Amino acid sequence: MITSLRGVVLRVGEKDLVVEVGGVGLAVAVTRSVLAAAPGVGEPIFLHTHLVVREDSLSLYGFSTMEERELFLLLLQVSGVGPRLALAVLSTLSPDELRGAIAGNQPEVLARVSGIGRKTAERILFHLRDRMEVLPEGRDLLSEGDVEVVGVLTALGYTLGEAQRALQAIPPDAPQDLETRVRLALQSFGHRS
Repeated sequence: MITSLRGVVLRVGEKDLVVEVGGVGLAVAVTRSVLAAAPGVGEPIFLHTHLVVREDSLSLYGFSTMEERELFLLLLQVSGVGPRLALAVLSTLSPDELRGAIAGNQPEVLARVSGIGRKTAERILFHLRDRMEVLPEGRDLLSEGDVEVVGVLTALGYTLGEAQRALQAIPPDAPQDLETRVRLALQSFGHRS
């Protein structure tokens, strides 16, 4: 599985990038936010990725953060939502807007995405409500370090919701280094390091 790539931008398209990695040009479908922040041709880029394997194709999807990639994977679990539609959701709504729609049970927010009707929006909300932890009111957005902790925990097999709950269990005055924060998060699951 290709989970990330680092390379040089060869081409910037309307919905994708071509990134040269080791002499091979890879077409990567990306969100609007990735395109907006993409460096120019010939410049280096790093993306978190997910490879979708179909009988007749291999498609690579790229994201600027691990959080976006995890949300993409959650959206793919919803019946009737394929990779293109999941990418459209993340191109239209930020992770925080998506969380807000879920917390407020607002299918009309998801219905703003091209290709999503009311029923699909309600199905997404229903599916993600139990699988995605919504940040409590007043809680700051995840720092880049906390996104890394969530990434480590999900790589260990925990769900995004479990990882976010463990993150919230880390004391506010805890050290900011990744190893300590992962250890403290694992302790919330009952593991002792």
